[in-house]
Amino acid sequence: QVTSGQLRERGNALFQAGDHAAALAAYTEALSLCDAEPERAVLHRNRAACYLKLEDYAKAEADASKAIEASGRDVKALFRRSQALQKLGRLDQAVSDLQRCVSLEPKNKAFQEALRALGSSMHEKMKTMSCTDSKVEQMFQILLDPQEKDADKKQKAAQNLIVLAREEAGAEKIFQSDGVHLLMQLLDTAQPDLMLAALRTLVGLCSGHRSRTAAILAKLGAPCLAAVLGVEHEQVSLAACNLLHVMFESLKEGLQKDFRGKEDAVVLDSSKDLRLLIKHLLELLALEGASAHGRDNALNLLIKVVPRKSPKETDNSLSLWVIDQGLKKILEVGSSVCGTPGSLPVTTNSRMNASVLLSKLYDDLKCDAERENFHHLCEDYVRSWFEGHELAGKLRAIQTASCLLQGPAEAGNRVLELAGIMESVLSLCASVSEGHQLVAVEALIHAADKAKRASFITTNGVNLLKEIYKHSERDSIRIRALVGLCKLGSAGGTDFSMKQFAEGSTMKLAKQCRKWLCNEAIDTGTRRWAVEGLAYLTFDADVKEEFVEDKAAMQAMFQLAKSEDSSVLYAVASTLVNCTNSYDHEEPDPQMVELAKYAKQHIPEQHPKDKPDFVKRRVRKLLAAGVVSALSCMVKSENLALTNSCRELISRVFLALVAEAEDRGGVVAQGGGKALIPLSLEGTEVGQTKAAQALAKITITSNPEMAFPGERIYEVVRPLVSLLHLQRTGLENFEGLMALTNLAGISERLRQKILKEKAVPMIEGYMFEEHELIRLAATECMCNMAMSKEVQELFLAEGSDRLKLMVLYSGEEDERLRRAASGTLAMLTSLHPPICKRIPQVTVHWLEILQALLLSPSTELQQRGAVVVMNMVAADREVAEQLMASEMLEILLVLAKDQDKP
Repeated sequence: QVTSGQLRERGNALFQAGDHAAALAAYTEALSLCDAEPERAVLHRNRAACYLKLEDYAKAEADASKAIEASGRDVKALFRRSQALQKLGRLDQAVSDLQRCVSLEPKNKAFQEALRALGSSMHEKMKTMSCTDSKVEQMFQILLDPQEKDADKKQKAAQNLIVLAREEAGAEKIFQSDGVHLLMQLLDTAQPDLMLAALRTLVGLCSGHRSRTAAILAKLGAPCLAAVLGVEHEQVSLAACNLLHVMFESLKEGLQKDFRGKEDAVVLDSSKDLRLLIKHLLELLALEGASAHGRDNALNLLIKVVPRKSPKETDNSLSLWVIDQGLKKILEVGSSVCGTPGSLPVTTNSRMNASVLLSKLYDDLKCDAERENFHHLCEDYVRSWFEGHELAGKLRAIQTASCLLQGPAEAGNRVLELAGIMESVLSLCASVSEGHQLVAVEALIHAADKAKRASFITTNGVNLLKEIYKHSERDSIRIRALVGLCKLGSAGGTDFSMKQFAEGSTMKLAKQCRKWLCNEAIDTGTRRWAVEGLAYLTFDADVKEEFVEDKAAMQAMFQLAKSEDSSVLYAVASTLVNCTNSYDHEEPDPQMVELAKYAKQHIPEQHPKDKPDFVKRRVRKLLAAGVVSALSCMVKSENLALTNSCRELISRVFLALVAEAEDRGGVVAQGGGKALIPLSLEGTEVGQTKAAQALAKITITSNPEMAFPGERIYEVVRPLVSLLHLQRTGLENFEGLMALTNLAGISERLRQKILKEKAVPMIEGYMFEEHELIRLAATECMCNMAMSKEVQELFLAEGSDRLKLMVLYSGEEDERLRRAASGTLAMLTSLHPPICKRIPQVTVHWLEILQALLLSPSTELQQRGAVVVMNMVAADREVAEQLMASEMLEILLVLAKDQDKP
């Protein structure tokens, strides 16, 4: 039976070790077992300290208040409550608590200093508030005065209003001065400059403030905001999109900023507001009067705010609601065929955006029943167009299938299996109308993804595609037919033995793709199909080799990757993954190969030109052609086609580019290091891991301060720590530890960041690893981390074997491990003298281990041993006597006379 006292002691030890969440759990459990009021007050006070560290200031204040109720003279609880109140923006109450602390302990300098700092910040706040009043009034007067003709003056007033709204004092003043009503008047002017000023000011008012956002939404109304989003003026639509995104974030997440005012007293239910906004966005998608880019912005917003951010979140009700209320409206955009009656105005990216949204909604579903409902809705929609709508309806149905195949492919495949769809696709491929042919050929290309369907198309559609390719007069049609042939020709993937077409056919197709890719007279929308073709054909190593020899084709592809046509990103990334062989490929088990031969089963074969030397040469040629700057531009682009799977492909390419140490400097110089950070923090788990491993490789061999200048170096810590998780491979663990060792040796701030990411327990775990290199890397990392006060304290924690392990490792046979462990001991005994007294207590072999270090043939080990002994002699008389009573004095006398080792 564990007592509350034991749990409190455990909580104290965990808090000292920096594990604040676990300490909080221990204190909470202790509270459930404890009835004595004084002890409960101490536990509440300790929990307040945990909540402060975890940045949950409302709970910190509540717990500190409970401790103060028990004893009004509890200065620790009063000080902790003042810290929490300060963070919550209630400065007057924080001052009152601090004044009480000073009156109880007048000589405490920490209390005096805190009170002085808080007083000056309150004075600043009052000063800011008083001068803000007149500014707000003046700016609205200038903007709303119809007689004011000075454009510069109006622009300056608008800019000042936006800047003011970004500060809490200014935002609150604008809100209190009936600013929302005045901003509505600016929106009603229909003048783009004034509308932009109003929207950007509203962003400042809503950022991180839930109650203010709810009030603004109630006043403006969701229909008004949706209408502004759908205007023809592109910048105004984009600004409205940004405002709506900020409103969603504020309503969803609640308050993000430190100042919370009295808002904690108000309980707000944001779900109704969220659904109202989403309902109007869905209606905008199918609204004929909405602009094409307004429709794109609405899709963009839905992608960002509807699906769950992480599978750990259990509630997917918002996605289910959107599927029920708006799936058909999203499909309206996806099925639009330019130039046909009844089609909505769309941009070149609209269908791709609709596919991405459909894919994210489908991925957010949790069970078969939910997925079946999604399939039924899609099938009903396709049938509604296919049956009884003549040719125009069949085109819309086929376009819907294309859109689904690019998004949730499973839903697309189900739609293709509906009676008559595939036959219509093949018959429309032979249409005389360019628009009809385009829709059908694209559908055929997307349908060829499945091996089953690819064989059906190979039988029924290859000749048709060849005819179109040879005889069509339109490049836009020919290039799509070519991609269809490319896709079918690459159905064997990287398997050299499975050739779909005759020898040399893929080379001819690739040559034509490169020719079109380099032809700048063709529009980018058509040229991107040439990249699509190469994405399939580069499974063939002969095609890869020819492609990297064609510098003009590589640079043309990189230029396309930097263009505004977002749909090309995935094809570029796929082509580069193929060229660098950075896809996953496992070596087949020799026994399984023999079994397969015996059973006369097919065995995949590697192309001779896919061997490591060929891959290395291809990587060098891509680097010389400027691949890094193209990838960096792709990562920077904020478009929706940069999906998580696309991010993963880019991460794979980067990892292949930094495989050789001599190439890493060039990758960093062209912006590769900067691009890898966002890739390592967002995307699929595999993609994040690959990007983190690439960052580790750069950190190991480059100077981290030059590779990641300024604040960027602190952003690298989290991805590197993620490589220490148990599900990562041994190589990833090793490279993560090596990289963290480099960072930990740079500055205390970096060591604090590593501590904050909870890396120390994982580093300790790897010090027990069987693999000698991982064990060594973990010990070296701990050596650098030992420069931090918090880590030094861990070595003195009760019941810990950390110090014992270091002493024993200093006597191991592996010289590198001894060097790392004895280096840690030298560091610890220099920086934290109490450790010197503990060393004789941890193991009976301490004396012989130190003597062995001093007698080692390695000068480095001798020096480390000498430093440890010197520190121990200086720290404690009893320890010094033990050392001098042994043979240590004679060893030291001999070493002191050695002229060769100054």
